[in-house]
Formats: sequence, C-alpha cells, structure tokens
Amino acid sequence: METKNIMIVGVGGQGSLLASKMLGHLLLSEGYDVKVSEVHGMSQRGGSVVTYVRYGSKVASPVIDRGEADYIVSFELLEAARWLPFLKKDGQIVTNIQQIDPMPVITGAAEYPENLVEKLQASGAKVDALDCLKLAEEAGSSKAVNLVLMGRLSHYFDLPEDAWMRSLEANVPAKFLELNKKAFALGRDA
Repeated sequence: METKNIMIVGVGGQGSLLASKMLGHLLLSEGYDVKVSEVHGMSQRGGSVVTYVRYGSKVASPVIDRGEADYIVSFELLEAARWLPFLKKDGQIVTNIQQIDPMPVITGAAEYPENLVEKLQASGAKVDALDCLKLAEEAGSSKAVNLVLMGRLSHYFDLPEDAWMRSLEANVPAKFLELNKKAFALGRDA
C-alpha cells in the first residue's frame, strides 16, 4: 500500500497531540507501518501546532512536504487555511469551524479572514466543515473537540468502528471515556 499522509493542525491546548496519538495507535493496530511526528510549532496554549501521521506498507520518514497531505484535520479554521499548500490536489480537509484569534488579530494588527470555508472550497479542496465545539459541548466538555474531529475523520477510512473504539480506550483516561465516546459518535454522525 502506498503511504498516506495526515496532518493534524490547530492551536496549542486543543488536544491535537491526543488525536495524533490515537490515530497512530489505531493505524498500528490495523497492521500498518506508522510514523507520527513530534508536535511542531508553539505547543503552548494559543500557538500554531502541526503533527504528521504517515502510514502504509513501509514508511521511511514522519515528515510531510507541500502537496503531499491526503488529509488535513484542523482544530481551527484559520489553521486549515494556513496549511492548505500541504494538501494534495484531491485531498480532504476535515475542519472545525471554530475561530481562535491569533496574536496579530488580538493586537489589532490584522483582521481574521472572512468566509474561509468558501475560500478553501474555491481553492479546489474538498472541505468537511462542522461546529466541533458545539458537538463537544453537547457531549459534555468543550475539551472533546479532538474526539469529535476523530469521529468525523473516521468517515474517510475503511476501518472498523470497534478498532477506533479500542484506540480511544487505549489513549483516553477511564474517567473521561464515556464523554469521549459520545464526542466521537457525535462527530461521526454529524
């Protein structure tokens, strides 16, 4: 199988590390060779972060170059736009529509771009955009955006749902398991 590339992008503190860990665990348990990169960027709350997950028969490096990502999973809308050049021509974006103002917007030096979903679609990208924050809150915690996104991403993979659940159970503390399962299901079924 040829190598597939997934970029998980967002803002520090949103749970992208857990999402990439869960995804790596899932793919490894399904028999793929998997490479997961370290988080790149300002991983403290508020900074832009990116993690690479690559899988296939044999994966040499965890790094994804421009134009190579099959999927971009974005926790925040502007981050989807920021990393768009890395998406393959026929790639898929799965994004939360939440907007978190970056520092230039907060200081008044810039404005948050309008109509980003439409602009992403106009670029030719396939975009699956949903209000993951609303669904996470419905599940019981605003911190479950990552599992809502993983649930939505599961649509694009021919992997059994029970494999996703086993990976979720292996990576989420028991006391948060039911909440996160609910968040995953809300994202999957949105």
